[in-house]
Formats: sequence, C-alpha cells, structure tokens
Amino acid sequence: MSSEISLTSPRRARVLIVGAGPVGLALAIELGHRGIPCLLVERNDRVGYAPRAKTTNVRTREHMRRWGIAGKLRAASPLGVDYPSNVLFVTRLAGAELARFDNAFYCAPGRNPLYSEHAQWIPQYRVEEVMREHAQSLPGVELRFNCEFKSLEQDGRGVRAVLFDRAGGASSEVAVDFLVGADGARSSVRAAIGGTMQGEYGLSRNYNIVFRAPGLAAAHRHGPAIMYWQINSDAPSLIGPMDRGDKWFFMPTKVPENMSRGELDAGALIRRATGIDLPYEVLSTDEWVASRLICDRYRERRVFLAGDACHLHPPFGGYGMNMGIADGVDLGWKLAAVLQGWGGAVLLDSYEAERRPVHLRVLDESVANHAVLGNQLVAEGLEAEGPEGDNVRRQVGARIAAAKLREFSTLGVVLGDSYVNSPVVAAEEGGAAAADFINYVPSAMPGRLAPHAWMHDGSSLYDHFGAGFTLLAMPDASCAELDLARRHAALRGVPLQVVQRAEPALPSLYGARYTLVRPDQHVAWRGAAWPAAGEALLDQVAGRAAPMCASSRSAVV
Repeated sequence: MSSEISLTSPRRARVLIVGAGPVGLALAIELGHRGIPCLLVERNDRVGYAPRAKTTNVRTREHMRRWGIAGKLRAASPLGVDYPSNVLFVTRLAGAELARFDNAFYCAPGRNPLYSEHAQWIPQYRVEEVMREHAQSLPGVELRFNCEFKSLEQDGRGVRAVLFDRAGGASSEVAVDFLVGADGARSSVRAAIGGTMQGEYGLSRNYNIVFRAPGLAAAHRHGPAIMYWQINSDAPSLIGPMDRGDKWFFMPTKVPENMSRGELDAGALIRRATGIDLPYEVLSTDEWVASRLICDRYRERRVFLAGDACHLHPPFGGYGMNMGIADGVDLGWKLAAVLQGWGGAVLLDSYEAERRPVHLRVLDESVANHAVLGNQLVAEGLEAEGPEGDNVRRQVGARIAAAKLREFSTLGVVLGDSYVNSPVVAAEEGGAAAADFINYVPSAMPGRLAPHAWMHDGSSLYDHFGAGFTLLAMPDASCAELDLARRHAALRGVPLQVVQRAEPALPSLYGARYTLVRPDQHVAWRGAAWPAAGEALLDQVAGRAAPMCASSRSAVV
C-alpha cells in the first residue's frame, strides 16, 4: 500500500470482524475502547460450542486488566480462583504419582513483580461470556449471531462484504474500511483472499471429551489439580476438572487412526484410563487434528487474518487462545490509529512483521511439547509392584520433570515477545536477547514488553499508561523536554500521555531517562533525552515514515 491510506466517509461500522470467538471479541473490544464502530458477525447462534482452551495466561489477563474486566473474569472462575493450578503425572487416577508441577502457568493469586495479573484456569466458554458481555456494553460495537460471511470485494477506498442471515434467510451487503477474518481454522476470509496454510498437517488425531462424573474428585488420592496426565499403555490421556457440577474433560493421546467417532466408547475409555469404575455421563465429543500450519499471508490490502485463521499448532502449552487475543490487540490499536488519522500505512504493514515471528516461535514450542506425550513416556514395568516398579517410576518421573518443564513454566514465552525488527520500533543496536522459554528477564529495549513494576500506592505501573502512547519519564527528566515531547505529539496528532514516577526501582529497570511506550505496552523508543527530531520519531512509531537511523536518535543512558 502507499504511504497514505484513503478512508471512506464516517459510517456506522468502520471494521467488519468475521468470527466472534476470543480473537474477534478481543479485536472488537480494542476498537470499541478506542471509539471505532465495528460489526462483529458469527455464523453460529452462539460461540463456545467446543470447550477447548482452559488457560488464560498472565499476558491475556493484563489486557483484561487494561479493559477493566480482569476482576469479572476472576469472579467467573467455576473452580474458584484459589483452586491450585497443579499438574500431576500419574500412572492412572487410581495409580501412582510420577511427577508434579505446582502452580503451573502461574495461576496462583498474589502479586508478582514480573506481571500485573496472575493467570487463570477457566474454560474458554466462560472467558467468551465475560468478553462478549463487555464488548456489547461498548458504544459502537455491534454483534450479530447467525450471520455468515459469504464473499468480499475491495478497492482503494474500502471493502464490501456479503453477509447471509441464517435465521431470516436473507443476504445483505455491508461497506467498511477494513475487514478482519477471525473465523478459525476453516477461515472463509482466508479462502476469499487466497491465503494458503503451509506446514505439517496431521501431527496427531485427538478427541476432547467432556463428561460428568459425581464423586470422581474424591475417588482418587492425588489431591486437587487442574490436569492429570495418565501414563499407561492402555489409554495414555489427560483428564481434569473443568466446571461446576462434577464436569470434567478427558483427552486420549493415542487414538487409532482407523477409529471413527461413532466407534469411540468414551465412557469405557475413561474407565479404563483412570482405573476407577464410576458412571461416566458423556456430554460432548469433539474430534480435532493437531497440526503445525501458518498462512503464507496475513493480509490482502484491506483484509487481515488473525488467530487460527492464520496459524495453527498443538494445544500443549496453552498458547492458542492467548496468542489469538494478542493478535486482536496488536491489530486493533493499529486499525484504530489509522481510522483516527494519526496512524499511517506502515503501521498496518507492521502487523504481520511483528506477529509472524511470535507465531513461529510458539509453533515450535507447541510442537516440542506435543512430541512428548503420555504415549512417549510409557515404560515397561511402569505399573509393576515392588522395588522394580518403584525404580521404573522414579526414572520416568525424572524424565517427565526434565522434558515437560517447558510446557508449564513458560513465562519466558508468554512475556518475552519481541518486536525489535518491527518497522515502527526505534530499535537499538545490539539486537534482541536470546529467547528463553522459562526465564523472563524484563527489558526496556525497544520492541520488548515494558517492564512491570508495582507502585508504592499499590497500583501497577501499567495502570498509569494511557490509551495512546505513554512517555514514561524518570524523576530527573527535564520539564522543558517533556513540554517539547508534548508539543511534538500535538503537532503530529499522536495521543501522548506523560507519566513521571518517583519509585526508585524504575531508573534501573528501564535504563533510560525517557521511554516511549505503545498502546499495547510494548516499548517503541527510549533515550537519555527527548530528540530534537521528535516529530520524525513519532512519525516512525505511528507508521507514517521509514525507520530513523540509529545516529538520529538519542542514545540510551
């Protein structure tokens, strides 16, 4: 696209979002908070049919804190927010323990200096309920169920899409500035723009089974956990509590390729896997295929893809829904900036430039986790009695502790996203630090997530950031330079909030007198002085100009 974007005259909806799952809802919320009218359409009569994702990670919860709904999600937790997020590896629920990971995914309540919100173990449909209620409360956000996307046409001024009302049987056309496909793995929007998924399909065939089993929690001796990995040769599987009313999930990890869905006797399989004979009421059986796929394009002019529509990976590690929500956040503030007139074409180009490297990293992590399931952990004699069996179980437990740590202690992945190579980041010389899946080391290097800190009044530093850009100034910042930054921002029309805090930990944490933080809380620039060419810097980070050379930016102290 050219450096200038032609926008249509104001209309009721400026962005059409296809798909009202967590990704589409995140995008609608981001736009709604920024006053951008949008239309969110969903082909079904509701969302949340398949209760797959259960981990809402710390970064997603930080976005929810920014949206003002983290507390509502906490209250919606069916097991209670204090329920221990332990992951246990056992031979069977009725068998021996092999290994455990306490506080998996960082769900334990309490303040951690590295993040503002703990993670939460909660079914995806509960997350969607909270997000949907919030989205519908925002002026300008319209949600239509039973509304199916059929086709699109676009030109230099906008997108025209044909929608079909599945309840009323009538078609209609809507004209918008941009269209986003958040319509999942079988994306119709992806097909409409000629996108092709590339990679490896069919890493494994799986079932997600939801069932009711009164008394199951008390029928084993392992204590509460969010997930029990059952390692045995009969039916290696995952099982765990999901909701009130004795509702559980069960996922076998070794399903015969030639077994049809109708041939699966889920109740008998659960009974064999657990070694516990109870009446198991199967509520739903959802078949899915694990793959490693990424789309060859995330965008065709005014049409974008987000979430599963452009990347698919195995669910191990809990990244899928969370990564899609992050897509919606990244694209949301950028579309809003363009529609509000202060963002340029390069800002839209940066969506794929920023998100694709993150997706590739997470795809690799998920595939690595998928490579070590219960199938691969079974060993001869694992369930034998006596010293011989004890020795085998110790050996397998040690292997689990080493091999599965990266699946449940993932803060380095969750908070370590780096946009250092983005065209709208004023990158520093030296490049990005080596990726670490476990350890997250905060850094204010441009492109990284702004380091978190708790303020002396009990608030989070993030609570003080503005909806646009934030200039975080240290106590020794110059009033004249802060005034200059404000003037530059006003001249360029870039929303800027200046935040100056006196907490003594901040200077060493940020390593610069001034740090420019983006609307998504990633660092855009930092320096010892606000540059005389501040207008040019703002043009770059707002996507209206090519990247500045390093010599034209102020050096970091």
